[in-house]
Amino acid sequence: MKVALSEEHHGDKKAAQQSGAVNFRRALIFSPTAILLTAIPLWLLFVSSPVQPQDYPPAQPIEDINGGPKGVDGVAAVAVPVLVPVVREKKCDVFKGKWVYRPDVSTYYTNETCYAISDQQNCMKFGRPDTEFLKWRWEPDGCKLPPFDAAKFMEMVRGKSIAFVGDSLGRNHMQSLLCLLSSVDQPEDISLRYTTDYNFKRWYFPNHNLTLATFWAPFLVRTTDSRGGQTLNGVLSLHLDEPHPAWSSEIGAFHHVIISAGQWFFRPLVYYQNGRLLGCSAVEIPGISNGITYHVESHYGNKKNREGGITFLRTFSPAHFEHGDWTDGGSCTRTGPFATDEKKLEGYDLEFYLAQVEEFLEAERRARVEGLKIRLLDTTRAMLLRPDGHPNRQCNWPKSNVGRADCVHWCLPGPIDTWNELLFYVMKSEKGVKFTQRKLQNVRS
Repeated sequence: MKVALSEEHHGDKKAAQQSGAVNFRRALIFSPTAILLTAIPLWLLFVSSPVQPQDYPPAQPIEDINGGPKGVDGVAAVAVPVLVPVVREKKCDVFKGKWVYRPDVSTYYTNETCYAISDQQNCMKFGRPDTEFLKWRWEPDGCKLPPFDAAKFMEMVRGKSIAFVGDSLGRNHMQSLLCLLSSVDQPEDISLRYTTDYNFKRWYFPNHNLTLATFWAPFLVRTTDSRGGQTLNGVLSLHLDEPHPAWSSEIGAFHHVIISAGQWFFRPLVYYQNGRLLGCSAVEIPGISNGITYHVESHYGNKKNREGGITFLRTFSPAHFEHGDWTDGGSCTRTGPFATDEKKLEGYDLEFYLAQVEEFLEAERRARVEGLKIRLLDTTRAMLLRPDGHPNRQCNWPKSNVGRADCVHWCLPGPIDTWNELLFYVMKSEKGVKFTQRKLQNVRS
């Protein structure tokens, strides 16, 4: 099942902030994230060996003139295991730090070297006048974040597949990775073998037998409108116990899954579990209490994770509208990042982030017992400081959004490439970056 395209997802944040108690919002709004943090790794188990799509062949070695196998560059191929260094740093929190001006460091790619950039994020193509926003690098407190190494990343994921599940920021993230890896292997767009829907893209790197895919399901779970349809207009119903079929029917074929959700939850929403009305947000329903508490339990059985399968939760990416919002003339015209003491995570954004991390910690605890791998990609604190990294009006919107500023998505190239530096770091790490309750308390304060 495919849902209709709509990028008008930001909604009315003020209305959401005024609707109900904080505990109610946190209990309900993040239930889909908690469900999927537990459900996705278990879905990966249904296929016990690496699965590749059936309608294109795996990469084959090239035969030399003597009949022996050769590598991509004509060098005799030898089955030698590739050693990828394992990061064993225990005390470094790469998610906490500051942006440092580095005019001497070049971008990994440009809009001319990567042809896969969507016009919605191709800021330089559509006239962004400044390039200073490209000269800042994320520097964690007390340690260094290694640069993205496309060749090493490719060896880590050779013969595997990566799915990005969530809203259009997941597609934004995948396009960044696509551009980063294009310096090593030219990808093939194989999307039309599966669908004509732009929201569901697939790319294949033939020399490394790697597949990247994006599944657009902005609420992660099955969603219907007031008439039971799929328009995503008006008051929406979220069925918290039903992962969206757009991804759930196919996710078993993927090794690594990166899930994310955020901006769509500012809309008027009604929540159901097992067909029973639980509550709502940004909308009033007579007789529904705003103080209800909801805890998510897994209904997907107990199995061990398939070898190499990892689920990542990428945390909320704040928007940076000023002088208005998505629908009333807001824009984002800043040309440099905030200093760490200049901008703090607060209000609804803080509550959203804290709820995601708290649910992650609980899901991680359960996953550890079951032998599953769940990792956190905490991009919230870094991206909070980058109001300069959005397309604003330097993009080509779909017809429905012409004239509006985009202060939600990210320019390519741009600060979003840091997400893949963090992904690379966490994937190399033996046990991921530990996020403890103590760190959560520090964020609260």
